[in-house]
Amino acid sequence: MARSAALLNNEFQTSMTAGEQDRRDGQTGNRLLGRVVACNGSRATISAVADGGQTALTELWSVGRLISISVGRNRVVALVYSMSTDQQSWVENNDTVFRIEVELLGEVHVSPDGREEFSAGITDYPYLGAIAHRIRAADLARVYDTGKSDVCTIGKLTQDESLDATIHVPSMLEKHFAIVGTTGVGKSTSVTLLLHKAIQADPQLRVLILDPHNEFASAFGDLAVVIDTDTLDLPFWLFRLEEFAEVVFRGRPPVPEEMDILRDLIPEAKRAFRGSSESGLMRRSSEKSSMTADTPVPFRIADLLALVDERIGRLEGRAEKPHLRSLKVKIMSAINDPRYHFMFSSNTITDTILDTIARIFRIPGEGKPVTTFQLAGIPSEVVNSVASVLCRMAFEIGLWSNGGVHMLVVCEEAHRYVPADPKLGFTPTRQAIARIAKEGRKYGVSLGIVTQRPGELDPTILSQCSTVFAMRLANEHDQEIIRSAIPNSSSSTTSFISSIGNGEAIAFGEAVAVPMRMRFSRVEADRLPKANGTGIRASEDTSQSVDLRSIVARMRAISGPDISGFQNSYLSSNASNASLPTGYEDAPYEDEEDYIDTLEAAATPQPVVHEPYRPDMLPGAAGAYQPSTQERFDAIRRELAEPQRPAADPYRQPARPTPAFGGTEEPRREGSIREQLLKKPLSSLIRR
Repeated sequence: MARSAALLNNEFQTSMTAGEQDRRDGQTGNRLLGRVVACNGSRATISAVADGGQTALTELWSVGRLISISVGRNRVVALVYSMSTDQQSWVENNDTVFRIEVELLGEVHVSPDGREEFSAGITDYPYLGAIAHRIRAADLARVYDTGKSDVCTIGKLTQDESLDATIHVPSMLEKHFAIVGTTGVGKSTSVTLLLHKAIQADPQLRVLILDPHNEFASAFGDLAVVIDTDTLDLPFWLFRLEEFAEVVFRGRPPVPEEMDILRDLIPEAKRAFRGSSESGLMRRSSEKSSMTADTPVPFRIADLLALVDERIGRLEGRAEKPHLRSLKVKIMSAINDPRYHFMFSSNTITDTILDTIARIFRIPGEGKPVTTFQLAGIPSEVVNSVASVLCRMAFEIGLWSNGGVHMLVVCEEAHRYVPADPKLGFTPTRQAIARIAKEGRKYGVSLGIVTQRPGELDPTILSQCSTVFAMRLANEHDQEIIRSAIPNSSSSTTSFISSIGNGEAIAFGEAVAVPMRMRFSRVEADRLPKANGTGIRASEDTSQSVDLRSIVARMRAISGPDISGFQNSYLSSNASNASLPTGYEDAPYEDEEDYIDTLEAAATPQPVVHEPYRPDMLPGAAGAYQPSTQERFDAIRRELAEPQRPAADPYRQPARPTPAFGGTEEPRREGSIREQLLKKPLSSLIRR
């Protein structure tokens, strides 16, 4: 017994000596010690006593904190995930025994060269009675040390605010990352911070942000280019067949017969466009090339419609004529919709693929490596198509440049594009994002997923994200998804994920050594993401100063000047002398902008022309007189009131006998037009 007591005292003194080696507060004996009373391969139970019911040191055992268990020369690191008292009560002024459930994470051991380092494996497991105590600050730093020099500080450790929370950015980007959390916990601010750190770590990085809420425009200042519907020129011919069909059919399932027509005619329209400036030999060689509906080659919608009209005019193929007419109506509806101006404007007719790629994907960049692509103003039925085009082009740029362009695509609200249900969402978008997730790291294309509903996100996409920042999640299903993504050895880390604070996250994966509970650093006020909802407003407008006309114009998706006044003045010829240019009705227009420009030119006051007007062009002239609607109705009434006399026909007898010689003419009928028609013989209503 004496020997056991001596060993225990020696072990206790060794632990106290080790604990006092790294005091930051200068106090001694500020550790509440415990003993291991149970242990299995991954977890252990520790028993401790609060002397006299004091709670001054029990906070060291709170949930989410790391503790240390001394095992010989090594110190096993464990995470507290549960605690309780033996009697399920707390006795004031008396000793209270409580139990702490911990999960074993790894150990701090002495390497062969004499340095202390942390490893995830455990060589010697704690034995019963092993002493557990608060972890040293130096050991805590070793636990979260990634062992790499090029790390970035993104915040502070929750357990110890004096220690920086660091991540290895190349590891985070190499195998993708995800930020999940419910609304209002600070996801957008965290994304802003991480992207700023990523750009600092890799100046050659090019970032494309799919921004559905238009909130990242103010987050990067001079480092970013903002693209919205007013400044966007995304040519329709960059869309693949399925993406173009999503626009034409307005998000509805495409008609197979009409899809086959597009598949046949779009390559012909592309060849017609290329052949317009090529010689006969070059045209024949290009026709032999493998031109498909998916080849990113310009073509004109006018050529496509002309090919549709040509098929309609053929004698054969009567069964497909209804589908041809229906397809033509859909295409005309799309190109005449002002909301699709970014696709069908005059700037999208020429071959601008180099300018489009250089502007959207920042190649070479000109000191602005970030592109915030605002999707809020794009029609909801084509948002998926636009996202598909951008993600697909990002991957192809990395692929065909042999990894020479390092690209990062950040998908905000990613569950919209890659939902968990395969029947939902847009298949090409899902395929484009999945291709980046599975193969992008081979070609320097990284993916950043941001979502508030990981349970609604495709699990295949989330499983490809090797680094995850899990912020507060209230939904139980979402929590279960994150638990399944964390390695088994640290599954208890998410047991308290539903109650962590705003701006706080649990980081795990390739970019960190072990799961780390940390708090993100605050972002400067001028870099905070700002939306037009609650919070900081983008302008000083109030309900008293907002212009309702501009709101209604945006709701109606009106682009260009308001020409309603001009149209009214043109239709009322007695009130205006303005007239459209000669041949206006038959003039061909490339798009709606051309049409509006013509109307503007006609509405603009012209200089005085000394050439005299013709009399029939002047308002009120005899040649320019047009009867009013009331006058036309009066003429019809008079015509119906007059007796119907058959026209003289030498080969046909009259329908009824003429009045006898000397008889009087039939009296004029009175009453309404309906009564006159009912009383009139049917034969008199038929023109002979």
